[in-house]
Amino acid sequence: MAGLWGKRFAALIIDFIMITLFLWVIIALLYPVIAMTNLFALLNVWIPIAAFIIIVYFTYFEGKYCTTPGKNLMKLKIRAIKGEMGYKKALVRSLSKILWLPLIVDMIIGLFMSSPKKRLLDRLAKTEVVSLDEVEPPLKVMEQSTS
Repeated sequence: MAGLWGKRFAALIIDFIMITLFLWVIIALLYPVIAMTNLFALLNVWIPIAAFIIIVYFTYFEGKYCTTPGKNLMKLKIRAIKGEMGYKKALVRSLSKILWLPLIVDMIIGLFMSSPKKRLLDRLAKTEVVSLDEVEPPLKVMEQSTS
C-alpha cells in the first residue's frame, strides 16, 4: 500500500513539473506583450488561470486516457469502480489538485476513511488508482499460459 502512495506522489510531482513548464512557456510568451502595453494588472489573474489549466490537464488526460503522463511513467491507471471512466469522473477527482492545501486535506481525509487507497474525491467520483502491475499480469506469465 505504501508503494502505491509513493508512486502516486511521484506521478503527481512529474505532472506538476510538466504543468509548471507549460505555464512558464505561456508567461514567457505573454510577458513581452504585457510589458509593452503596461498591463501588469493582468498578472493578478495568473493564479486562477493556472488553476484552470491544472484542472483541464488532469481532467483531459484522466478522462480520455485513464492516466496522466506522470501516472503513465509510474505505471498507474485510474479505474472507475462503478460505470465508465469519463471526463465527469475525472473532473470530480481532480478538483482538489488546483492548490496544494486542498489536495493535502483530500488525502488526509481519504487516509482516515476505511480504505487507505483512496482520496475523498476518488470516493465521490467512484474511481481508484491502481498499479498496472496489479491490473495486467507480467508478460512472462502471459507467454507461459498461452504455450
